[in-house]
Amino acid sequence: MIYPVEVHGVFATNAYFYIDDETSHGFLIDPGAQAKKLLQIIDKQKFTIEKILLTHGHFDHIGAVAEIQRTLNIPVCMQKNGRAYVENPVWNLSAEFGLDIILENVTYLDDNSEIILAANPNFKLKMIPVAGHTTDGAIYYSEKDSAAFVGDSIFKAAYGRTDFYGGDEQTLFKNIKEKILTLPAETILLSGHTPPTTVRDEKFRPWFTNF
Repeated sequence: MIYPVEVHGVFATNAYFYIDDETSHGFLIDPGAQAKKLLQIIDKQKFTIEKILLTHGHFDHIGAVAEIQRTLNIPVCMQKNGRAYVENPVWNLSAEFGLDIILENVTYLDDNSEIILAANPNFKLKMIPVAGHTTDGAIYYSEKDSAAFVGDSIFKAAYGRTDFYGGDEQTLFKNIKEKILTLPAETILLSGHTPPTTVRDEKFRPWFTNF
């Protein structure tokens, strides 16, 4: 089950629950704000969240992490370059809004790691590095459910900004082309700030064909 939740901080951001229907265990991806709202959903739906997964370290994707991690006592995982963002409020952009968000006790993943659900080893995600929006950008791909949680690397009809710390447009476009748009055409792309799209649709968008 993919359970999207729009959370509102400085910006509106899509957080996602990715839940195994058999066990009600799963992962929470990019809890950017409104920790209490997300915790209430977990309680109401009787989810057991095993890990928080981050697509990158910008503050609008990590703002609720610390409170949820403290409450549930669970790991927080992200690509290994994420340290530069989550330990630095300037790089994660929270300082610009007077928030000064810092995360501790983060597990840094090797590229192409599999994140396997303890309650059901057949339920898993693959972390694929997609630098360009940030140096720590990553997507989480489920082959079984033909879905990828893509953060701010790619959106419906657009791709992510590259004018923040660590951003690089050529790197991002190369990674989108080689690592996202090579996924099966029917793969649903679940981004941080737009409705879902698919690999098939984005391959024929002007932003891609005209790059």
